[in-house]
Amino acid sequence: MKSAVPRALRNARRIFPRASSTRSSSSSSLPRLGNNRLNGTTTLTSQHRNFSATTGLRDIDEDKDRKWSTPLAKQLAAAIELTGPIPLASFMRMCLTSDIGGYYTGAIEKDRDQFGLKGDFVTSPEISQVFGELIGVWFLTEWLAQGRQSRGVELIEVGPGRGTLMDDVLRTIQSFPAMANSIDAIYMVEASPELRMAQKNLLCGEDAPMTESKVGYHSVCKYNALPIVWTETIKSIPIAPQKMPFIVAHEFFDALPIHAFELVSVPASKSEAPSSTDNSSPSSKTTTPTLQWREMLVSPTPPGSTHESLKTPATQSRETPPPDFQLTRATSSTRHSLYLPESSPRFRALKSSVGPGALLEVCPDASLYASDFAARIGGSPQHPKPKPSGAALILDYGPGDGTIPTNSLRGIRKHRRVSPFAEPGLTDLSVDVDFAGIAESATRASEGVEVHGPVAQGDFLELMGIRERAEVLAKRAGEEEKGRAVEKAWRRLVDRGPGGMGKVYQALAIVPENGGRRRPVGFGGDVVQ
Repeated sequence: MKSAVPRALRNARRIFPRASSTRSSSSSSLPRLGNNRLNGTTTLTSQHRNFSATTGLRDIDEDKDRKWSTPLAKQLAAAIELTGPIPLASFMRMCLTSDIGGYYTGAIEKDRDQFGLKGDFVTSPEISQVFGELIGVWFLTEWLAQGRQSRGVELIEVGPGRGTLMDDVLRTIQSFPAMANSIDAIYMVEASPELRMAQKNLLCGEDAPMTESKVGYHSVCKYNALPIVWTETIKSIPIAPQKMPFIVAHEFFDALPIHAFELVSVPASKSEAPSSTDNSSPSSKTTTPTLQWREMLVSPTPPGSTHESLKTPATQSRETPPPDFQLTRATSSTRHSLYLPESSPRFRALKSSVGPGALLEVCPDASLYASDFAARIGGSPQHPKPKPSGAALILDYGPGDGTIPTNSLRGIRKHRRVSPFAEPGLTDLSVDVDFAGIAESATRASEGVEVHGPVAQGDFLELMGIRERAEVLAKRAGEEEKGRAVEKAWRRLVDRGPGGMGKVYQALAIVPENGGRRRPVGFGGDVVQ
């Protein structure tokens, strides 16, 4: 006889590994940022950390008639009832990439488009073609500086959106035939079937066929009939020592799931062990008070909650339904809280520099991608590369001074800041990028690379010549109104005012190690012929 429990619930323990040794956690009133993907973060103060003793779980019958805001919210709640509160990373991953109503991969609205004025947010390539053109020029300068390799060049984009950025990059490179002819293939790392098709239509044409293989999906680009391969993960793209990869990640890292932690003082008599089922986790019991990290978990809000009862911050729109979920703090150590805060000297230093109340966000996926980029460019023990070559350019928002991001989770819906826990699957989620962490991961993964930046996007684009290129476009526009639109667009990209894109966004480059003798263009270097 088959179980009456839905398959999604039977698999819940596999989808959401148990986060805590108990099924209870402290409810948090942490303010969640609902940002427009451009503004900065809000710093937590003691008044924001009002933890109560409410549990993260209730009797299943209590919620059986509850109306959830989206199908994904209902699935998440059902899974949490079985496993207990889940890590923030698991919540983010499901919200963004679940095949049941995920923001990017499981659209539940007809003809839904996340990008542009009719969507939820606007990105730099959508604002001005000059942005993508300058990325193409940056790849050209690296290709020139590294010896003008005649074959084996790969263009790789992670999180390509509509494909607008890659289209501008390819169109620009066509003006330089020697580099255009050196390109062997284009790889697009994209998990969304809808976005894959949009990218194919733009880069290959609506009538161009798309075939499937074990690697991914294939078509032929309208530029030079180059092969394009779509993969769901960068691990599906082969690594070969003779290849010269040029990688771009624009507003990609900000959508990778994070784990969040708070440092607490644990009395000796109340120190607890983590899960008894996790034999690899040492006991946290001590004979003296200790500082221990506690993971922030996600659990459903109480039935009947309102924006008022949940104290939705004034910075977030209350035109959405009340949040279905809330952050809670684990009452004991989790496997993530035992390992991730100890994975970097920067994180470990928080115990002495800040002490109890310190907050920390860690993105393991960011480290994996940065390590992969570095291995492709500079080689690694697993993938030796006699001569490092290629480059990666990362453009995103986050602190450019090495500060570790905290409390940066934001939600955005229809260009408004909303709670990141409202309408799961319909709300875009993003966080600040830890650029210093990316640099640390890249240089640790490969001795054959060095990192430059981050530098403010405004500075990077100005050094790349955005003003001069925009002036040429404005003159070619002919009509005065079109010329003003060109000027308005490029100035928006370099705006250094509060919350301006030129200030909030940062650029970081990973290039072959050369002892710092050559800085890339846009990072203080000149074009090498």
